[in-house]
Amino acid sequence: MRAARLLSLLLLLQTRGRLTAQELAEELDVSVRTVYRDVDSLSSAGVPVYADRGPTGGYQLLDGYRTRLTGLTSTEAGALALVGLPDQAAELGLGTVLAAARLKLDAALPPSLREGAHHVRDRFHLDAPGWFADADRPAQLPALATAVWEARPIRITYRRYRQPDRESVVLPLGLVLKAGTWYLVAEADRTRTYRANRISAVEIQDNAFPRPPDFDLAAYWQRWSAEFQSTVYKGEARIRVSPKAMGGIFTSGPVVAAKIRAPEPGPDGWREVVVPIENHVIAQSDFLRYGPELEVLDPPELRESIVGAAAEMIRMYRGGER
Repeated sequence: MRAARLLSLLLLLQTRGRLTAQELAEELDVSVRTVYRDVDSLSSAGVPVYADRGPTGGYQLLDGYRTRLTGLTSTEAGALALVGLPDQAAELGLGTVLAAARLKLDAALPPSLREGAHHVRDRFHLDAPGWFADADRPAQLPALATAVWEARPIRITYRRYRQPDRESVVLPLGLVLKAGTWYLVAEADRTRTYRANRISAVEIQDNAFPRPPDFDLAAYWQRWSAEFQSTVYKGEARIRVSPKAMGGIFTSGPVVAAKIRAPEPGPDGWREVVVPIENHVIAQSDFLRYGPELEVLDPPELRESIVGAAAEMIRMYRGGER
């Protein structure tokens, strides 16, 4: 642990130049006193690190000094796949590994390429969760990630909707982050998808299993997602959507589906489209969000239920009996 920290300190000074003890402490998540001890250890080992005194001072390496001890471990190399998702890497238990890998990669790059890498990182950032939604941080996610990484079977307890919890042994094949929610893909009697925040317990088994050589996680997820949507959205509704709604004021729900297949607008600017729905209860809730910017045409029973809900709202807001 200390050896890894000393290397990280050395690489920080090599890639960033002069840094104060406080800055190094924050980067390494240690105390300033620990930084002092680590710098002394590097100096004793012959590393030419020296300190400039004063308010603008700090530690830096002698000009021209470079270390070549920048080789990535296999875990660090794998963690680089999550370089655009630092928060999610931390959730998987790979936060410090990713930070070390990025630091080693920076140190190994020539200055011109390193500047280009920083240029991209300063200008592009991926934030996976949707708006106004708490980030999904399943308690068992680090254990699931370990089992996936090491190809070890796990005994899980899975909370099912309106059914007793189920305990089973599965072979974890991958983890998927979809719209801020984590899913486990695992082999049981067949390849299945589990929502990670419904897994209440994980027991990692000692033995490893041979990962299927022809399994493609991305291809599986694409197939499963298409099948899932086809089973969830069992009905359709014909609706009219206003220019205001189609113009982007609403960023989720039926209007998004409508934008995909919207025909040319009518004389009044409204567009008539057919969108998939789960059921009338959920569709009613979805459509009422749009107020007068969306009109349901079919099916008739959905239209009538929305009329009834609107009438109840009018009565309530006008002070009628509750």
